[in-house]
Amino acid sequence: MQIQPQHASYEQIRDTAARLEEQGVDVLFNWDHFYPLYGEPDGLHFESWTMLAALAEQTSRVEIGALANCNSYRNANLQADMARTIDHISAKGGQGRFIFGTGSGWFERDYDEYGYGFGTVGTRLAALAANLPVIRERWTKLNPPPTRHIPILIGGGGEKKTLRIVAQHADIWHSYSDPATLERKLGILAGHGRAVGRDVSEVEISTEIGKRGIAEVEELHALGTTLFTIATTGPDYDTAGVADWLAWRDEKNSATRV
Repeated sequence: MQIQPQHASYEQIRDTAARLEEQGVDVLFNWDHFYPLYGEPDGLHFESWTMLAALAEQTSRVEIGALANCNSYRNANLQADMARTIDHISAKGGQGRFIFGTGSGWFERDYDEYGYGFGTVGTRLAALAANLPVIRERWTKLNPPPTRHIPILIGGGGEKKTLRIVAQHADIWHSYSDPATLERKLGILAGHGRAVGRDVSEVEISTEIGKRGIAEVEELHALGTTLFTIATTGPDYDTAGVADWLAWRDEKNSATRV
């Protein structure tokens, strides 16, 4: 579940996270923006990373992360250290539960209002590609190190650059693809994998359910999608349909075990 941190108080966000963990979801995401993406443009909004640290302390089972972090807003080494710290906060005697979801950034108002250079799609993607090795190297230098291999989730569907970065660095690839688009892009991702010398079958496929019906979600699952996301926004955080999708997940997992 992506709990969009807009148009709601922090108490509403916190209570929604608790309810969803109790209900049985596997991952809680927020997003990394400074203003609402839709609705009242100057409505209530909260920052991503500090919220993730709070959710790490509040929760005990779910994985947590941003869908997605904006690479442009923070120094690469700082991102690595923040991720490692939240990994430890979430561990509670075991392995951490943090997912490093990231992307190149796109919401121009964030850049303008907070003083970041917006650049171009190309320069932002180049910065992401340059920063990911720095982040991974910093994780090897931190004391204490992360409690586990922190999964890197990369969001986006650009075929020439983004999917090549996915092939090089991602543990999880997230997109909003329909089945036909996903099938085509998986072929492109496999080609990038061959080019960089990596078997991309080890990359988990993540896709937004959105308003898709069960037949289309079944198609996405058949293509290899194993992480499905549902977004909910403030102030009411409607989670009415979650139980049905959790039942579908449990049915699929039961069939796999058999």
